[in-house]
Formats: sequence, structure tokens, C-alpha cells
Amino acid sequence: MEIYQLKVFLEVANCLSFTEAADTLNLTQPAVSAKIKSLEAELETPLFHRLGRRIELTQVGEYLLAEGPQLLDMEQRLKADIEEIKQGKHSALTLGGMADVMDHWLPSVLYDYRRVYPSVQTRCVQFNSAEELYRAIKSGEVDLGISDLSYATFEDLAETTIDSVHYSLAVSASHRLAQQPWLSLQELKDESWVLLPEGSPSRIMLQKRMQELGLDLSDFAHVEVVDSLSQVRTYLMQGHYLGFVSDFELHLESQAGLIRHVPLEEFALGSPLFLLMAKRLNRALEASMAGGSSRSSLEAVRQFVTLLKTRQTRPPFPEAISMPLAPSQPAEKISNPLSNPASRVPQFQAPNFLVRSVSPGNTDTIRLTIGTQNRTIQTITAGLIIQRLGLLEHFLPRHGRYSGTRYQIRWADYSSGAPIVEGLQTQQIDIGILGDYPLLLSALPGAADSACTRLISFVASNPDGTGNDIIVPQQSPLHAIEDLAGRVIAVPFGSAAHGMVMRSLHHCDLLDAVTLTTIDACNHCTRRPSNAANSAIDGYAYFAPFHEIAKHKGQFRRLLSHQLDGLPTFHGVVIRDELADQYPEIAVAYLRALLAAQYWYATQPIAPTLVSRWVNMDAAIVSKTLLSGTSDPMDVVYHSETQLRPDWLQAHIHALSPIAGQETLSHINLNDWMQPEFLAAAIAAL
Repeated sequence: MEIYQLKVFLEVANCLSFTEAADTLNLTQPAVSAKIKSLEAELETPLFHRLGRRIELTQVGEYLLAEGPQLLDMEQRLKADIEEIKQGKHSALTLGGMADVMDHWLPSVLYDYRRVYPSVQTRCVQFNSAEELYRAIKSGEVDLGISDLSYATFEDLAETTIDSVHYSLAVSASHRLAQQPWLSLQELKDESWVLLPEGSPSRIMLQKRMQELGLDLSDFAHVEVVDSLSQVRTYLMQGHYLGFVSDFELHLESQAGLIRHVPLEEFALGSPLFLLMAKRLNRALEASMAGGSSRSSLEAVRQFVTLLKTRQTRPPFPEAISMPLAPSQPAEKISNPLSNPASRVPQFQAPNFLVRSVSPGNTDTIRLTIGTQNRTIQTITAGLIIQRLGLLEHFLPRHGRYSGTRYQIRWADYSSGAPIVEGLQTQQIDIGILGDYPLLLSALPGAADSACTRLISFVASNPDGTGNDIIVPQQSPLHAIEDLAGRVIAVPFGSAAHGMVMRSLHHCDLLDAVTLTTIDACNHCTRRPSNAANSAIDGYAYFAPFHEIAKHKGQFRRLLSHQLDGLPTFHGVVIRDELADQYPEIAVAYLRALLAAQYWYATQPIAPTLVSRWVNMDAAIVSKTLLSGTSDPMDVVYHSETQLRPDWLQAHIHALSPIAGQETLSHINLNDWMQPEFLAAAIAAL
């Protein structure tokens, strides 16, 4: 097929007239007809239906009309490349994007690129809409696009993450909120806001997130919409308005100390910045990077991609919460040269750019109740942080069979695990966060109508087993576990501390010689020594952090210097099996939120301080209980953990099942109860 034949065909196909095409091409009508007949003969199929004087495209003709212009574009690019080579220019690169990226992210990258490759002729094209950028990449008008919106719904474009975009509140340095370390949209409804118009990336991100959280701009007292970032700057500086911007925007003003970016709870994570290219260009680039021949027109693209790869500075996923894919998990197909699963971290999903709107499907409502222990600090990444940052609302599925689905989420906070186990069994709770002993209790079959659970992830662990303690008043005559014979120990029944006490006493053959009585961990962890000494209770069994609080405020001391049976302590997440079977995507979404919460807590220096405010607890105790970026690793009780450990679970079952009343624990089938595939899917989705 000759290029000129294609040009003639496209002119006829666009006009649907041989006569008009001949006039446009400055040819005779017989010459046009001859070119079309020659092309049809070569393709061995008709391109037009001839109906008297009228013609219509065949199915093949319609396909050639849609795809043929790309060949003409390629011809033009080849000619341009050849001309540049003739002129001594090695290659050229055209980049496209919208204003926020082109004005604020690209300049420094382009500066670095030109310093390394000064002979490359670069051109930057700014577009007013996401659709214009899509058309330009598809047609080849630009080689590469850069966008903070996702184009993943288009099969003819390849996208890969090259950086992170962070959104925050913007205020003038003199604003009364400028010195706040952390704020929430919920606190700012009565303030005056200034926003860019609909269609701008920051506005799309804001409204998408607000929709997830059940908020709307109409909930805010006063909102001004302006046309440009310079107008936003004016409103911030002169009117003390609040703005919502990315870290690309107002960057110079922030460096100069005129504008301050204040983090927002609802935007605790970054979102991806994408490199976009046509799939055909991506395939050619992959071939060249694999050692194939590289045309000069590809060289500039390859160089730019290589530079971006070296510039990726996103912090690695903390080792304490990372986990490789399960061996049974198929390797992810990586279609872009920059894709690197090992470097991926939890991020918000970028809003999708869609040319055509998609009407919602069903309008079902799914209600979720999550049982948490907010003051049990080692579990905060599975409950409190997800709740405060609105992470679950973001990751819940909203496409396919979930299109149009409404979610109602209820967070039920408890002081220990026993009521969560009961709620799971009575189907009043759908997802529960539990310590080791109540975790096992949730796996036991109860009454005929009770629900069963699936264990889908760990949350935190301590291999040394020091997450639970028996404590006594400083002046107590008790100094060893053998001294407990004939004494009374208060314990939150059904808790991890309860399991530890039973194991320890059974290990020393003292279980029948010690009286265990109930205690509410939260209400008694600050009991004063005088009260404890005068009571009938000789000591307390607590799980972290309550024994630490009691030691600080109540002047208690530890009775045990080490775990007698050496078993690790851990916490995990269980989900009702019916929910896991019916809505597996929700289980994966919850675990994606867990991974995001763990990443945020491990990398955000202010996290322990914020958690301490949320639970009204000393920040030092928070940092000491669960490892954070500001903790001393040598003095921390728990580390974040997600990988399921069947050996640990089996060790607890083996230690507890010989105890009277605990025999049914031996009936737990770990292979049926544990379902690590949910966690593998969540990690693969990072």
C-alpha cells in the first residue's frame, strides 16, 4: 500500500465523492478512481459501496479511515526526523500537558534534561483541557504527555507513574491558620475559599475526594471561583481566603515565605503524576531499550524516560510493612519501561479522565461496621488512622458491579477484643481488629446461626512477646510469677493479655492456684497505687499500651521480666466469611487502606503527635508502643506487620488448647481460616 494511495482514499472517504476529491487533489476523476481500484485490489476487498452516484464506506473502509491518518502522521514525523539529521540535529522531543504541570513541574526537569542532552530540540505544548492532551498524544502531535489525571481507561495510551503530586490547603503567611501543622476540611466549612474552575486538576481532585467523604462545596459557607492561579494568589494574599492547590502550584511564593501549605487530613497521601505516550510509541521504546535498533526519533524519548527514572525520589515502602507477592500470585504485566513494583508506595488514585461520561449502574447500599480498639495503639493503622484520614472511603470499589453503590461505614470502638468477637459472631460487626487470643476465638464456630471469619492480614507484631504484661504496685511483695499462688489477678477477659496470663500460669502449673477476675483495661489503667494496694486485687494483666500508662501514672512495675513461653504477640484483621465471599473487592479495598495508613504513620513525622491528640494519650507512649519515623527502634514494643504467620498462630493454638476450656482451639483449620490472597491483591494494586 502506497502512502499516496492512502492520501487519495482518505480524501474520497472524507468527501464521499470522487469528484470533490479529484478537485481537492488536483487530479482527474478517472485518476482518483484508478488509485482507489488499485488499493482495493492490493487489499483484496472493496472500500466503498457504490450506490449509483452515491458511495458509502464498507466496514474495512471505515477502519482504514479511522487508522489511516496515523500512517500519514508517521510519514510527516519521519520526514521531519530526516530533515533534522540532514541539518545536524540529532533528535527532537515534543512534550504536552496542562498548565499546572507545564508551568510548575516540568521546567526543572526540562532544565536537567537539556543540560545532559543540549543537542535535542525540545518543544512544550500547553493544553486547556485533558481531552485536548489526549487527542494530541494519540495523533502524534506530542511525543509524551505529563498529567496528574489518569488516562488508564484508554487502550491506545500507555501511562506510568513518574512522580507524586501532593495537595494541601494554601493560606497567606499572615493568616491565623498559617501555623497550624494539620487541618481537616470538616473544620473549615465556615471559612472563605477560592478555587480554580471545574476541569482544573486540583478542582477535580478536591471534588472527587469530597464526594467520597459525603461532602459537597455547598456545605461550605463561601466559595469564590476564579480563572487563573494568579487570581487565586491575589485572593489568598489580599483577602485571606483559603485555597486548595498542589505542591507544584504557588511554589515560589511558598519558598519566599508568602504562602504556607498546610496539610489536610483528607489528603494525607500523594497521588500519581503520569507520563503518557501512545501505545505504538511505547512498544517501539521497549524494543529499543531491550537492545533493538533505535531510530533517531526515538532517541530523545528514550533519553527523557531514562532521566525521569533516575529522578524518581519517592520514599521506599518501609521494610516493616512490606511484603512480596505470594508465590501463587501471577507476576504483574508491566507495560512501561519506568514501572517498578518494588518502588511503589500507597498513593491516592488519580481521578480518571473520561471523554464520555459513564452512567451509574445499581444504586445498592452496602453497610459496613468495623470493630476497632482505638486506644490500643498497635492497632491504630487498621482502625483509627484509616477512619481519620478517610482512607477506606477512597479505596472502596466504585466501578463495574459497584458503579453507583453507596457505602455506609460505621466505626465501633471497644476497649478490648471480646465484644468485637461477639459482634462478628452475631453479624453486628463485619471487620474486626483483634489481638492474638481473641483473633483465635473469632475463628471458632459458635452457635448454629453464628458467623465465621477469615483472617486476611496481620497488623502489628512483637516477636519477643512483650506486648502483654502482668504489673503490680511498686510496694507489692510479689516479685515472680510463683508468688501469684493464692492471689487475684484482674484481666480483660477474652483479650490478648488474658491469653498471655493463661499460658504463663499453665506453663508454671499455677492456673488453678490463681484467681482471675475481670477488668476494663481503659477504665482501670490509671488506677492510683493506693487504691490498688488496698483492693482485693494483687495485680493486673494488661496489653500495650495500658500497662505502660499504668506504670507511668500509677507507679506500677512489671512482674515478668520476659515471656515464659517465648511466644510472639500480634494483632490481625478478620472479616466475616459471607462478606469476603460476596464482596471480595471490599476486603482488598480495606487492606489497601491499611497499607496506606501504615505507610503514612511510618513516614509522617507528625503522626504520633496527631494520634496522641486523637486518643488523648501521651505522644511518647504512642511512639514507644508502635514504631514510627520518630521512634527509637530499640525501645519500641510493636512494629507494623502485614504478612500472616501460620507458625505463630499454630504455636498459640498448641500452647492454649491443653488448658481447660480452651480445647476447641485445636479444631481451627488454619488453611481454611487464613486467606492471604486478599493481601497479595492489595499489595499488587499499589
